[in-house]
Amino acid sequence: NMVMSFRVSDLQMLLGFVGRSKSGLKHELVTRALQLVQFDCSPEVFKKIKELYETRYAKKSSDVAQPPQPPQPRSAEPLSIHSSYDRGSTVPRTSISTANIDYPALYGKYLNGLGRLPPKVAKPEVRLVKLPFYTTLDELLKPTELVPQNNEKLQESPCIFALTPKQVELIRNSRELQPGVKSVQVVLRICYTDTSSPQEDQYPPNIAVKVNHSYCSVPGYYPSNKPGVEPKRPCRPINLTHLMYLSATTNRITVTWGNYGKSYSVGLYLVRQMTSAELLQRLKTIGIKHPELCKALVKEKLRLDPDSEIATTGVRVSLICPLVKMRLSVPCRAETCAHLQCFDAVFYLQMNEKKPTWMCPVCDKPAPYDQLIIDGLLSKILTECEDADEIEYLVDGSWCPIRAEKERSCSPQCPILVLGSSDVNGLLPTPNGNSENGKATADVVDLTLDSSSSEEEEEEDEEEDDDEEGPQPKRRCSYEKGLVSAC
Repeated sequence: NMVMSFRVSDLQMLLGFVGRSKSGLKHELVTRALQLVQFDCSPEVFKKIKELYETRYAKKSSDVAQPPQPPQPRSAEPLSIHSSYDRGSTVPRTSISTANIDYPALYGKYLNGLGRLPPKVAKPEVRLVKLPFYTTLDELLKPTELVPQNNEKLQESPCIFALTPKQVELIRNSRELQPGVKSVQVVLRICYTDTSSPQEDQYPPNIAVKVNHSYCSVPGYYPSNKPGVEPKRPCRPINLTHLMYLSATTNRITVTWGNYGKSYSVGLYLVRQMTSAELLQRLKTIGIKHPELCKALVKEKLRLDPDSEIATTGVRVSLICPLVKMRLSVPCRAETCAHLQCFDAVFYLQMNEKKPTWMCPVCDKPAPYDQLIIDGLLSKILTECEDADEIEYLVDGSWCPIRAEKERSCSPQCPILVLGSSDVNGLLPTPNGNSENGKATADVVDLTLDSSSSEEEEEEDEEEDDDEEGPQPKRRCSYEKGLVSAC
């Protein structure tokens, strides 16, 4: 590559020729010149690059009298970084395709102040786990190891890169998640240098990130109220966008980190940050499990199995979300979960948006986003069964609601309710005298004596009876005092 072989004086002459800034360190001049080659390489600019190259190398040849030849010492194909010129031609193509440009090689050149040479032998690369709330649009710098430059405990690793016009446009045109925070972002991710499996984000000790001239905020520690338990730190992608130059200007990122024996790698990505509402909508689009498939799963769970730990006659499932103790709206669980019980996808996604753990609230096992399903059968049951908070699946895959005994006594099958004598609150008329009321009261007592209620309810009823002159029947219905159902 001709540009990469230039000295500082050559780079300054080239940049001065096109009216660009000539100040800065050599790696900044190189980056600026590479951008020039990629985006603004007119025939005049290419001619100037060739002239500078030949001035530097061709005149050293002993055969000066020979006519100028295409530069041979480096490569038969000039500008081999992006190969956007025809072989053997000195005229650039009119349209430069950026589809095959290796952006990490072009822009992520200077980590730890050293050029990244292409490896001669392919070796495993560090990979980072996919994050549900971040969709990767571009990889600006592949995960690259932080190499200590000396024996000091505190190390600094610089990285120089620039955004393409298309990437700048994506950021500028993206919507705001909140004031000053764009949904399309440039983020820094750090993890252990481990190629055995995709790595989760992990910060090194004493981490600090400086973008150009300002330090970037890094998530702090969660406070720990338990004695002897170290506070945990949420290691998330670090948003650098608000401190960057959104132009063709180069950006300088400096990562300060503690060198205590463990090896870390850093990567730069252009991402789109998603919201819990967007993930919910995506789940509703692609993650609904058909009711018949859910029914087949129920039957499989309840089939006769001597080793089964659950009753084979039926299994109860609550319609209340274990997270927020409210009725389920979008019943959800992970396909890897062994239970039929669901939690509410709305609240689950909101909680993981604030503090990502992706653990099932029912069985405390991993429930990652890409394993979540919406239970189509339970969704159907929720619309059909509005007067119960629990249902029971039967062996044949059918279901029945489970209602509390006190609710059954107030069901439509027993519409005639007498809450007590007319003396209780003065709202019930007594047209036929106390004897008839007493008879009606006795009928109600006979109907409800067999029903079971909690000890707390019985104690409350006894306290209410003590306030009245004589013994009164216990109220077994949740209706307010003085209300009588229509006959």
